[in-house]
Amino acid sequence: MEPTNQTAVSKFLLLGLTKDPALQSLIFSLFLSMYLVTILGNLLIILAVSSDPHLHTPMYFFLCSLSFNDMCLSTSTVPKMLVNIQTQDQSITYIGCLSQIFFVLIFAYLENFLLAVMAYDRYVAICHPLRYTVIMMPHICVTLVLVSLFISSVDALLHTLMLLRLSFCADLEIPHFFCELAQVIKLACSDTSVDNVLIYVVTCMFGGIPLSGIIFSYIHIVSSVLRMPSSRGKHKAFSTCGSHLSVVSLFYGTGFGVYISSAVTDLSRKSAIASVMYSVVPPMLNPFIYSLRNRDMKKALIKLIQIGRT
Repeated sequence: MEPTNQTAVSKFLLLGLTKDPALQSLIFSLFLSMYLVTILGNLLIILAVSSDPHLHTPMYFFLCSLSFNDMCLSTSTVPKMLVNIQTQDQSITYIGCLSQIFFVLIFAYLENFLLAVMAYDRYVAICHPLRYTVIMMPHICVTLVLVSLFISSVDALLHTLMLLRLSFCADLEIPHFFCELAQVIKLACSDTSVDNVLIYVVTCMFGGIPLSGIIFSYIHIVSSVLRMPSSRGKHKAFSTCGSHLSVVSLFYGTGFGVYISSAVTDLSRKSAIASVMYSVVPPMLNPFIYSLRNRDMKKALIKLIQIGRT
């Protein structure tokens, strides 16, 4: 393939999930429904927490941050896909592709950090309940979220700037429904060894460290809960962690599933379908997990719905 300078690249082509024209309308309807459910569900979580003073605690502040991040993560990929299907135009501009990579990386890494921060919050609440209000003060909570956002932004900016130095081949077709970093790097004709090493290093650091923190937190949580004399106390402690643990399992489970599927098969189309599981499904299901498993959230949502009817 003939290489072309990156400045000459005007657009990429997003091939989507299938080449079958008959399935395009079905995919459009499915993803539009999933996107609307994601936005509505996460927005309800934010409104319910904001409207109920009893939920103005660190745990629900982090939950609102997670819900907002989920809306942003889904918005960074799905709308462009829907527009492409509706207009029957698979193209995305060079700047648009880099911008999409930038925002997807920000919100994906921020999700990772927020889950770790939420695990730390539960660890302090269960293992150090008497010091909880001192350790998890409002400005500390805000700082944790802002630091997570800063690290995610720097990482995303670094990857995006590294793409600017690459020269791309004449074939600019991305077998995906959004501009995924790894798929775009595969299209480059210049040396991508530095980019690939950077991906592995950053993923191990900013993916492995938060995951290790989550595992460390839950080891101590389980140990503390098992030492509780009251069975009611044990049930209450586990119930407060159940929703978060379910979200963690969903996020990392789908993420590892994509990684394994990519390692086992070289078919990019299958990898694109698998990527739906970590970029679209968790943001949609997280509100249901928290609202169905959390009694306080159920009450707040019911109260919010009643206010809306009056």
